[in-house]
Amino acid sequence: MKVIAAATRSAVVAALGDRRSVVTIGAYDGVHLGHRAVIGQVRSQTDKLGAVSVVVTFDRHPASVVRPESAPRLLIDAEQKLELLASTGVDATLVVPFDAAQSNEAPADFVRRVLVDALAVRVVIVGEDFHFGHKRGGNVQLLREMSVQYDYQVMPVRLVSRADEVDEPVSSTAIRRALAGGDVRRAAEMLGRDHEVRGVVGPGDQRGHTVGFPTANVQVDASICLPADGVYAALVTLSDGSRHVAAVNLGRRPTFHEHAEHSVLEAHLLDFSGDLYGQRLCVAFRAFLRGERKFSGIEALKSQLALDVEHARLAMA
Repeated sequence: MKVIAAATRSAVVAALGDRRSVVTIGAYDGVHLGHRAVIGQVRSQTDKLGAVSVVVTFDRHPASVVRPESAPRLLIDAEQKLELLASTGVDATLVVPFDAAQSNEAPADFVRRVLVDALAVRVVIVGEDFHFGHKRGGNVQLLREMSVQYDYQVMPVRLVSRADEVDEPVSSTAIRRALAGGDVRRAAEMLGRDHEVRGVVGPGDQRGHTVGFPTANVQVDASICLPADGVYAALVTLSDGSRHVAAVNLGRRPTFHEHAEHSVLEAHLLDFSGDLYGQRLCVAFRAFLRGERKFSGIEALKSQLALDVEHARLAMA
């Protein structure tokens, strides 16, 4: 997959050649099953038309600029997004810088500048509830109105529903809600994979060896969405690509820190010994084991941690 950093025709032609494109647009936070269904339609049309497939997305979530006080935590970082989009088989991703000027661009101007002038669009495929541009003033209807003048087709796609009794489409919001309740299995069903976070191992309290369960303190960026506080079974990937089952404690460690302000992610890798400081780890949450709670002392904590390790092993078997 090509990554295009400038919304100009010359940049697009340099990356993909002088062909028209089949395009979808969105924040694509999570690249979940709903997103993949849309991209599947993009690739199908690309094959029929001999065009190139392009995802247009942004270098940050638009809400972080438009309403920073209530912007959602992200399901994936920029690196993960590009990796996941590449895995869909799309030809290119155009990453549009989203700043104050971009947030004020009229929807029609965005269509002309990005879709028509830069991408020579042949087909636009978006979710049926798609909105874009200043104050979310652009929608499928506007795209259709402009398609007459600029010779492209608009194909709205019905949103993918959750695979359960709940009548709700798969969405980044629904996934965040599942994570907020600690339901990482439900989140995984909508993502099509485990929810994964990444971070560098930094110094912790150095208490892990004292209690017999050394942990890696994984420093996850504050913009990333974490599950609810609790203990989880997870799969941790190290910098060398090796994978290890882990019992992960995510929380404020009330046994030792009565008034901690922030949650900490500590991963105990089963059957592993070695120095992880400075390594960038990937933590994929597989199952919720229990809620976080305060223990009467170290011995009570050690007994529970031994159970957590066995439960994590069973959950990952």
